[in-house]
Amino acid sequence: MEKEILHLKKIWKTTAALVLLASLAGCGYHFKGVGLTAPAGVRTIAVTVLENRTSESGIESHFTGDIAYEFTRSKVLRVVGADAADAVLSGTVASLVSDTISHDAKFMSDERRVAITLDLAVKRRDGEIIWSDRALSGREVFKVDSSDKLATERNKRTAIKAISKRLAEKVHDRILLDF
Repeated sequence: MEKEILHLKKIWKTTAALVLLASLAGCGYHFKGVGLTAPAGVRTIAVTVLENRTSESGIESHFTGDIAYEFTRSKVLRVVGADAADAVLSGTVASLVSDTISHDAKFMSDERRVAITLDLAVKRRDGEIIWSDRALSGREVFKVDSSDKLATERNKRTAIKAISKRLAEKVHDRILLDF
């Protein structure tokens, strides 16, 4: 009897694991690094500092650093300087828009949403564009503290950093999943 119970538990665990794997496969989820391949002939990449076309100073460094980090972390391509790279990722932080999405009882902003758009391209040494996205965007909501403008600014910066991390992952995966 005890062996039958152990056998049933083993069957149940195996079935649960198979159902979980099947559901993950069905929803488009993929494990980081699985199925990622570099474009033919590209083993190294340079990530140049993005140009900032917004009024938000310093955000280009967040986006540049986060994108470089994603490539360094995955190890599919080695990040090197532009002079030694097989391909160079460059572009701009093209826009940043912040708008109110909710108000308090006094019609003061309670929450705002920041939306950022990047214009990026990856070029081989010979100038051939091997990947580009002119309108890669992300957005994040942040809390407004009408009594503390510094707290609101910190919340906005935190939202921008969250967008930067998500878009860096997206850039990395799109570049490597397209090949």
